[in-house]
Amino acid sequence: MHADDVLVIEADPAAIGDALSKLGLTLDAVEKAPKEDEAADTGSAGDPEKEERDNKTESRLQSGDVILMELAVRPNAPLLGLSIKHIDLRREFGVNLIALSRDGKNSMARLNSTPIRSGDVLLVQGTSDAILEFANRYGCVPLAERPLKIPDTRKALLAASIMILAVTGAAFGLLPAAITFAAGVLAVAVFKIVPLRKLYEPIDWPVIILLGALIPVAGAMSTTGAADLLAKGLINASGGANPVLTLIILLVVTMSLSDFMNNAATAAVMCPIALGVAAQLQVNPDTYLMAVAVGASCAFLTPIGHQNNALILGPGGFRFGDYWRLGLPLEIIVVATATPMLLWVWPL
Repeated sequence: MHADDVLVIEADPAAIGDALSKLGLTLDAVEKAPKEDEAADTGSAGDPEKEERDNKTESRLQSGDVILMELAVRPNAPLLGLSIKHIDLRREFGVNLIALSRDGKNSMARLNSTPIRSGDVLLVQGTSDAILEFANRYGCVPLAERPLKIPDTRKALLAASIMILAVTGAAFGLLPAAITFAAGVLAVAVFKIVPLRKLYEPIDWPVIILLGALIPVAGAMSTTGAADLLAKGLINASGGANPVLTLIILLVVTMSLSDFMNNAATAAVMCPIALGVAAQLQVNPDTYLMAVAVGASCAFLTPIGHQNNALILGPGGFRFGDYWRLGLPLEIIVVATATPMLLWVWPL
């Protein structure tokens, strides 16, 4: 092997991505003219506009938004009979032709001089906007996007460092967790570790709206006294004579409220009640406070009890009533396990 050798590789897209990263290879700009042609092209030497255009093309092809996409050439398309070299695909659109399939067979010829025929399938590299602009102008139909990911060791180390710093900052209380992780996301965008548009794709906006709508509901239950009245009524129903039975009821009530309210709001409502019950029974308040902490964190009966429950509602194909089937036995296990542990670690 020598520098500037051109290799034709056939493999799975994931395997090609690993090969490019580990072997130090780059995707070939197949429409680029040979060196002897460039030497003969004296009319463009020193042209500032040409150099600026080439620099813009290179920056587009090196951005994080670059993808691979298959295009099918339609009959009577303006591209028929032309080669990539003739239409100057790279400089005009910032797009590379990576491979060509004709009649179900992969072409092994140099692609920059191969005339395009009807029915050819082109594998092109570039930004999605640039590829679609080329397809619309030259009569091609987008077929599929190829998931070719080329690992970047530098970006991987930088992403790991940002994650470690964010977790460390939140764990040691240097900054609030929301600020720490928001700063981490901002750093990922600033250093272009992930394309900016891809930062928005994983966000499940219905879940965000759902959580935002639940916050005032929790506030309303707290300010109107509905949650307080419900909790006090259930605790008074036990008679309040047995501290262990009261602890179990407090845990169950907290878990029940957390299934429909925000867990932070549930804890805020139940903590004063737990302190009042402990004062009346003259027992250790830490036991009841920890029961509230455990109960507020165990919302398994509904998809709206916690954002994790809501996140899997759509992708998992679940319905609202599916959660209690496994959630109810799980909450029973939590009560049976937490009660003796609370009495052992924080004795009454």
